[in-house]
Amino acid sequence: MMSPMVILGLWDGIQSIGHAIMIPLYWAVSGLLVLFHNLWSSVLGQSSGWVWALAIIFLTIFIRILLIPLFVKQINSSRSMQAIQPKMKAIQDKYGDDRERAGQEMMNLYKEEGVNPSASCLPLLLQMPIFLALFRVLDGASRGIARGKFMVDNPDLVSSLQHTKIFGAELAGRFLPINNGFGATQIVALVLIIILVVSLFYTQLQLMRKNMPPESLTGPMAQQQKMMVYLFPLMYLFTGLSFPIGVMLYWSASNIWTLGQQEILIRNNPTPNTPAYIDWQERMRAKGKDPDEIERERREKRRRKKVTATPVAVADPADPNSRPMVARQGGVARQTVRKTADGGTQVVRRQQPARQSRAKRKH
Repeated sequence: MMSPMVILGLWDGIQSIGHAIMIPLYWAVSGLLVLFHNLWSSVLGQSSGWVWALAIIFLTIFIRILLIPLFVKQINSSRSMQAIQPKMKAIQDKYGDDRERAGQEMMNLYKEEGVNPSASCLPLLLQMPIFLALFRVLDGASRGIARGKFMVDNPDLVSSLQHTKIFGAELAGRFLPINNGFGATQIVALVLIIILVVSLFYTQLQLMRKNMPPESLTGPMAQQQKMMVYLFPLMYLFTGLSFPIGVMLYWSASNIWTLGQQEILIRNNPTPNTPAYIDWQERMRAKGKDPDEIERERREKRRRKKVTATPVAVADPADPNSRPMVARQGGVARQTVRKTADGGTQVVRRQQPARQSRAKRKH
């Protein structure tokens, strides 16, 4: 059992690693904020509070544009996972308690269909450190603390961000605590919280109603997903009360971007056997196109069948100094090239049994 000193040492080490990771993000976020602030201040002037608001919004747009390929990959991965649910269930029913064989068949299915289960989580995992960096930069500015090289080098910008206002509310202000009564800060924060809750709720509801097949809407996992439709917006409702308005402005812009992006993808590349897919088929037929052919071509593109063959190494009969070499063909055959007494060559082949799962070897 580890002593408390060892645990504290490990915790300090983890914190140091996390701090080292966040420093480049602080640098990037502060640099982008200052860049967009300078661009908009040349248009609106230094005194306008909307300079910082637009800088945050355009920072959001810039980040989301960079994440578009990952977002598309996430949607396609989720779509493919939903599409192969019947095949996954068939594998589970077929192999029952043989988890090893079922796992192998699942991996073969993922490879055949070109599906990566972890791809649906990647954009969220990449965006979380960026959100945390922005939160820390804006939270620091609200307390007069500079985070990020470009904010440290420009302390006047820290003060500007700390006190700038839109609609009479400071971007560094929060709904809670209410120190000077219910005022403009609380009103603006409340409006942004409502935007956060509504945009997230509609995004999840849109995905469930339009782009999920009927078989994905039943069972324990489906019930959990339905609960998340209501749970996540409630989390936004309570956590938003203590977030700076600037952070919620970033969050709102990001949610609205996600909603529009998802609407475009669902309309043009819906999951088969869903209401959105039926609508898409009707639109394609109205344009004189074959939706089944389009879907087949898309499915073939997503599949990444890699057939690799192991080269067979043989000795060169013309070279008297060549040494016998052993080669494996496809993992099931073994051959050895030997020299005979009269100076010729002889190839000896031995059949090697194919590998079997542990469950099969037990029988």
